[in-house]
Amino acid sequence: MNSNEQQQPPQKRNITQMMIAHGVNLTKQRRIIADVLFERNQHVTADQLFDLVKQTGSRVSKATVYNTLGLFARKGLVREIFIDASRTFYDSNNSHHHHFYNVDTGDLIDIKDRLAPHFIAQDLPEGTSMDVVDLVVRVKNIKP
Repeated sequence: MNSNEQQQPPQKRNITQMMIAHGVNLTKQRRIIADVLFERNQHVTADQLFDLVKQTGSRVSKATVYNTLGLFARKGLVREIFIDASRTFYDSNNSHHHHFYNVDTGDLIDIKDRLAPHFIAQDLPEGTSMDVVDLVVRVKNIKP
């Protein structure tokens, strides 16, 4: 560990180590984005992350946020959750799990039940095996 890393709080050292382990060159702007993105488990769009970064007082372009999220997804640091052609979320919790998407609020929420893949596996076409299940269940608010 170099002297610069020793001066960082443990959480920041962990982010640095995570980036290095995934082969990401940690520029100043990528570091700013990573600090905001990985401060907690969250689902954000690129625009939402751009706004969160701006709230820190940091100057990072929207294009840099989009490019960095794409890089982080390719390197396996975040999961891309495609809702439709115009909406993609980035999940800082890259463990395998499923989601509810509320079409009324635009919120993406983790599904805690891990049984979904087991139910799907029961109905696989003959001669196939399950590789990966990424499940997004669309829900709506109940109207009174």
